[in-house]
Amino acid sequence: MCFKNLKNNKLIKIILIILLVIILILLAVTLFMKFYKPFGGNISKEDKEDYLNRASNYYDGKFHNEDEFSLMSHGDEENEFTSNKGDTPQDEIPIKTPSFLSNPKKDDLTITFFGHSSLLIQIDGLNVLFDPVFSDIASPVSFIGPKRFSKVPIKVEDLPKIDIVIITHDHYDHLDYNTIKELNEKTDNFIVPLGIENDLERWGINKDKITNLAWWEEVKIKDLTIIETPARHYSGRKIVDNYETLWASFVLISDNYTIFESGDTGYGNHFKEISNKYGPFDLAMLDTGQYDVNWKNVHMTPKESVNAALDLNATYAMPIHYGAFKLANHPWDDPLEGFTLYANKNNVNYVTPMIGETINYKNISDYKNNWWKNIK
Repeated sequence: MCFKNLKNNKLIKIILIILLVIILILLAVTLFMKFYKPFGGNISKEDKEDYLNRASNYYDGKFHNEDEFSLMSHGDEENEFTSNKGDTPQDEIPIKTPSFLSNPKKDDLTITFFGHSSLLIQIDGLNVLFDPVFSDIASPVSFIGPKRFSKVPIKVEDLPKIDIVIITHDHYDHLDYNTIKELNEKTDNFIVPLGIENDLERWGINKDKITNLAWWEEVKIKDLTIIETPARHYSGRKIVDNYETLWASFVLISDNYTIFESGDTGYGNHFKEISNKYGPFDLAMLDTGQYDVNWKNVHMTPKESVNAALDLNATYAMPIHYGAFKLANHPWDDPLEGFTLYANKNNVNYVTPMIGETINYKNISDYKNNWWKNIK
């Protein structure tokens, strides 16, 4: 009897030790996520009340997509790829040296592509930087996460003075803690979807420099009108905070040009709605990468991206969201192969700049090339 009690006591001790270890691990993870700055800020009660008043797609403490949406999808479909290359290149991707204008004028429009969704747009005499990620890893930590397979074409310190930084959503491949910290001193304005202002403030950005927007809200900086428009996506930096901050696309309107940047998005009715309000567009930069049938609502395939260009009534279209981070299993050049294939079939004018290359809209037809063809 005593031997049996002894065995029971040992078992109870082991169970208690295991429970204690689990509790300590959970506590450590909770504290790490609370105090480690790259995870971002927190949404206050006052913030939630503000979002309720401004955003029709905010309720139950979260933002929602307009149409029926599921993050993951499982069906009998199979991925259809145009390319048969690997998901990362074997060869080194050639990088161009940016040639943005040192003193852009009001009638200038240039677009410098840094890879993935990082873009410098010079419009209306202003320097506008989209989703700047200049780190080698899209992750809250430096030792794990998607590693960039192409070189960053430029250092933050070599960028011109930035009038506006625009963030489309809070995922690590679009909102990078280290890059934002570096940009603070050389940036006048940060424009972000609702909720992301808390991340920037925690990282030391003065709240007077930050403008947060709901879908269809707009702000004017000098003569440039910036409208935040819908996208079909989701948000989250801490695993447990999905949908707590907003995701968006953006329209920029100057006296000379109207352009569109999609952010991360699946295909949906919002493109026609945006076009009806603000189109036609001189240029549309469109999510064309990291797609998979298992998350078909989240990113566009090349065919869908071309359809979006048609919906937007865009004079020129440019695929983005490729060429830097492997976040899906499609061939690394499939966004380019597929986009150009369907664009040619549908008579859609397009540009495919090299990473680091600066497009000048005044001779935009010069930037339709197949630079990726001979890269394995």
